[in-house]
Amino acid sequence: MTGVQGLPGLELVPASRVAAAGAEWALARRADGDRLVVAAPVAAARLLDELEGETTARDGGVVLVGPAGPRNAAALRRHVPGLRPVPLGLRPSAGLGDRLGLATPGHVRAIRAAGGGLAPVFAQQSVREMARTGRTPREVLDDATWGMFAEGWRGEAGADADHLKTAADVAAGLGAGFTLFTLDPGEHVDAGADTADAAALRARAAGLPWAELEDTAAALRGRYLDRSFAAEHLALRFDEEVLLRAAVKYGRAVAHVARLWRHLAAAAGDRRVEVEVSVDETETPTTPAEHLFVARELTRLGVGFVSLAPRFVGRFEKGVDYLGDLAALERDLAAHAAIARALGPYKLSLHSGSDKLSVYPLAARATRGLVHLKTAGTSYLEALRTVAVLDPPLFRAIYAFARERYETDRASYHVSAELGRAPPPAGVPAAALPALLEHFDARQILHVTFGSVLAARAGDGRPRFKDALLGRLRQGAEAYARNLEAHLGRHLRPFVEARA
Repeated sequence: MTGVQGLPGLELVPASRVAAAGAEWALARRADGDRLVVAAPVAAARLLDELEGETTARDGGVVLVGPAGPRNAAALRRHVPGLRPVPLGLRPSAGLGDRLGLATPGHVRAIRAAGGGLAPVFAQQSVREMARTGRTPREVLDDATWGMFAEGWRGEAGADADHLKTAADVAAGLGAGFTLFTLDPGEHVDAGADTADAAALRARAAGLPWAELEDTAAALRGRYLDRSFAAEHLALRFDEEVLLRAAVKYGRAVAHVARLWRHLAAAAGDRRVEVEVSVDETETPTTPAEHLFVARELTRLGVGFVSLAPRFVGRFEKGVDYLGDLAALERDLAAHAAIARALGPYKLSLHSGSDKLSVYPLAARATRGLVHLKTAGTSYLEALRTVAVLDPPLFRAIYAFARERYETDRASYHVSAELGRAPPPAGVPAAALPALLEHFDARQILHVTFGSVLAARAGDGRPRFKDALLGRLRQGAEAYARNLEAHLGRHLRPFVEARA
C-alpha cells in the first residue's frame, strides 16, 4: 500500500502515524509550517476529496500533502480514532486549558505519565480567555486536535466550552464541536444575601422569577422549611433564614442555568453532550445547604449535569497554592462531595485548580473519584518558564510589560499579588529569570496579564510579543512539552494514586 514515508522535504512525526479509514495518516514538519500527509490506495482515494491539499500519484495510490488547517483538522476528527471529543460522564477527569494553542503535546504526555485513571479534556477555554487571546472555539478545538494527533493520542477525550454565560456562547461551542458545556450563572448570584437581614431577604425573595422557576413561594417553603436532608454523614436542616438566603442568593442563577440548559438541549438534538454548572466565581463560599438547594432545584427543573463547581472556603487564587485553613477546606470538601454522591451522583469540580498542590490529596480522598480538575493558566506560565530559558530578553520584556498592566488586568480576577513585592525586571540576572515563576507576586502578575501580552501591538501595528513568544515555543517545543509533563504531573498524580 502507498505509504506516507519517504516524501522529500517533509520530516514525519513518528508518533502521529496511524492507519484509519483505509488510509495512512501522519503529521509532517516543514520549514514553513506543519503539514498533514495522507496516503491512500486507489480504492480509498475518494477520502481525499474531504481534505485540503495537493495530491500526487505514488506507488499505485495517491498521496495528499495539505496544511494543518481547519478543514483537515475536521477530517482528522471524523476519521482518526481518539481525536473526536466525546462526553466523559462520571469518570474522574482533568481539564487542561491551553491559551497559546501549543500545549496539547505536553498535556498528552502528562496524562500518560500520570499512569491512567484520569479522562482528559484537551480542548478547554473560557469565553473570557478566548476574548483575550483572540481565538475562536473552532481554533481552540483545532489546536488541541493537531496536538493530540502529533502525540499519537488514541484514547477518549472531552472538549470543554468553559464558563458560558449566554445562549450565543452555547451556540458557538456547539457549532465548533465541543461536548462539555460549563454553564456559569455567576452574574445572577446575589452575594448580598449572605449579609441581608430578614426583611431584606423576604423582599428580595418576593422578586424572584417565580414563573421561570416553575415555582411559588409557598411551594418552595413546603419542599424545604423545617425539613432535614441527609447526605451520608451530613444532616442539613432548612429553617426560614437558611432557606431564604439560599433562594435569594441562587434563585436567579438556577433560572439562568435552566434557560441555557434548554437552549443547549434543543440545539444539540441527538448529539451527545454534557453539562457542568459553575458557581465558583463569586465573592462568598457556597454552604453545604446552598449546594444542596442548587442541585435539588436544578434537578427539579429537569437540568441534567455531570459536575458542579461550588465556591469553596478559603481562596483559590490564580497561579498559586491554596490560601486558607486546609483543615477547614478538608471539611468543606467532604461535605460537598457527600452531597454530590447523594444527590447525583455527579462530579465535584475544582475550578482555578492550577497549582493547588496542597489541595489535590484532600480533594482526591473526599471525592472518591467523582471529581473534575480544571487547569489553564499554569500551562501559560510554563510557556513563560520555557521562554525565560530560551530567550531571556524576551521574557524580561514580557515581565516588564506585565507589571505595567497588572493593576488594570487584576480587576477581573481574585488575586492578591502586589507590585511592590515583585522584583523589578532590571534587577534580575538572566540566569535567575526562571525563578520568577516561583515567586508568589511575580507569578500572579504574569498569570493575569496574559491577554494584554498577547494583544499588545508595537508602534508599527504588529504584535509586540505574541509572534516572538509563539516562535520561541515552536522552536523549543520539546522543552515546553517536558516542562508541562513535569509540572502537570504534580497536579494529576494525587488523583491517580488515590484510586490505586
